[in-house]
Amino acid sequence: MSNEIILGLITFLTSGMTAMIGVGGGMVLIAIVPSLLPAAAIIPIHAINQWTSNFSRAFFSYKDVQLKVIPMFLLGSVIGVMCMSVVIYFISLSYIPVFIGLYILLSLHSEVFKQKLRKFENYFIIGFFQTGLSMVVGATGPLSMALLLKEFKDGNKVIATQAALMSFTHIFKIITFMFFGFVFSEYIWIILSMMTGSILGSYVGTKFRKKINTEKITKILKVLLTLLAIKAILSVFW
Repeated sequence: MSNEIILGLITFLTSGMTAMIGVGGGMVLIAIVPSLLPAAAIIPIHAINQWTSNFSRAFFSYKDVQLKVIPMFLLGSVIGVMCMSVVIYFISLSYIPVFIGLYILLSLHSEVFKQKLRKFENYFIIGFFQTGLSMVVGATGPLSMALLLKEFKDGNKVIATQAALMSFTHIFKIITFMFFGFVFSEYIWIILSMMTGSILGSYVGTKFRKKINTEKITKILKVLLTLLAIKAILSVFW
């Protein structure tokens, strides 16, 4: 079986999983693709696939997308990308996953931290860090997910809005890779196969999600975010 077909099937499954529960698919995919793609192509191809997956998921659930949070997130994202392009040359970024993991764990499980954080936490800041750090850290999506979970009780709104926000994060990554000279057309058949798998997975996953109790979705999201946060912290030391 060709790599194009294998990657298409894998993205169908991972996109469907994310459409149902909100997170996890992107991290599963990034763990698999190194064995199927050249090292230089892993992050760019993953970025364009994740954009397709998130955009299609937001499109299929457009009624649940909370548009009011997008403008400030988008502004923060633009500034975050510009700043990170400069900062990346002057600081060590190896411990950033630790700070992301701790932020997620505290924001989900510490009432004292959440009360202190409310004074400063907003979508501009989340956009700034999520999109800026995505240039060097793969799994920044949980940053906005943690905030959305606190603001919206409906799991469908959380997943759909998260997909819309992540669409902006990944499109900025794609533009940056193009700026630095990555030629996506050299992998056109792999990209088309993965994009097809992502769209179909988003559609099927969204249909299944509508049949799941939203309270259960929220509980699953919190458990998964906790596990992803722990994984991010441990990945720095092991």
